[in-house]
Amino acid sequence: MKTFVLMTKLAAGDCQPVEYSSKQKARARSSQAWLEEIKMKCPDVKFKAHYALMGYWDSMHIYEVPDEETATIVSLVTRNYVAQVESWLALPYEKVMKLSESIIAPDQH
Repeated sequence: MKTFVLMTKLAAGDCQPVEYSSKQKARARSSQAWLEEIKMKCPDVKFKAHYALMGYWDSMHIYEVPDEETATIVSLVTRNYVAQVESWLALPYEKVMKLSESIIAPDQH
């Protein structure tokens, strides 16, 4: 399985404090619909964490899928629910260190 990080940004109007309570309830329903659609279209997805953020991005979702194609479907489906989406492949640090050892020039050993 490959790990991906999905960053999402809501539409600007979704973040206004006016009618906050009703917008939060609508957002919760939308989030549930999003999760259900993802699980239906990508049954192999395994969400590891969901975070609300205080910065440029509004939320971060960490998940595992078998391949890049499935991650692409997750991103495309998500675009129907939020204003902006960005997906990142996440590699364990230990794997990056092992890969970096394999590219060190022979004279640097």
